[in-house]
Amino acid sequence: MNAILNFLGRILAHYLAQPIRDFEPLATSDPGQLHRTLRPCDVLLVEGNTRISTAIKYLTQSTWSHAALYVGGAIPGVGNDPDPPVLIEADLEQGVCAVSLSRYHHFHTRICRPVGLTEADRSHIIESAVARIGQTYDLKNVFDLARYLFPTPPVPVRWRRRMLAFGSGDPTRAICSTMIAKLFQSVGYPILPQIETRPAPRPGCDDCVQEILHIRHHSLFAPRDFDISPYFGVVKPTIECGLDYRSLVWEPGNASAPVPAARQA
Repeated sequence: MNAILNFLGRILAHYLAQPIRDFEPLATSDPGQLHRTLRPCDVLLVEGNTRISTAIKYLTQSTWSHAALYVGGAIPGVGNDPDPPVLIEADLEQGVCAVSLSRYHHFHTRICRPVGLTEADRSHIIESAVARIGQTYDLKNVFDLARYLFPTPPVPVRWRRRMLAFGSGDPTRAICSTMIAKLFQSVGYPILPQIETRPAPRPGCDDCVQEILHIRHHSLFAPRDFDISPYFGVVKPTIECGLDYRSLVWEPGNASAPVPAARQA
């Protein structure tokens, strides 16, 4: 029975991983700028174009449906590959795998960078991520996957995030952000911890309080959490590589196009 259920789960996972027709990204980054801007341990958020992406974006009320960890040249055996794998991600069909950055050249992406991460912790996260490559997921719990068949499931807003973590566990871990969240939590780096305040009076300040952070379970994290986290900086390649808005070429005759400086003079 387990073999039959796992077979059905593979078929369902393949269906959910298929792209949606006529999908158009909101924006894309210049591939060269994206390559130059990324740093090891950056989290690359992606606006996916698959059936499961639509469900994740709806459940999290976010643009982002996928996340990958940039590890640079840490993946062994790539040799002189002109397009080497530099990202590690969790895929519903393939499990944990390494992919090249060119895979997302035509997608809307965002770079989220951990601030103040020590070199030792950075190395630990990258080594742990590389060690996970090849892990696959047990997809015999078909019900755990079937929730994604409905792009807009009729559930109250307050339950949508919980719906991502609901299930047997393995298909849940196939959500890319849960793997990345677990890697950062392994070195104590915060993403979106629950904050509790406790009284902490001291001389001259009877009303002082102390913030206590509680770790959320990694299965509750979604791609957008890296975007809204106060501990990750948002890095935009177009700005980082130097933006000269005066060099932009506008369509002639466009009523909203700016007047060239020479004409103004």
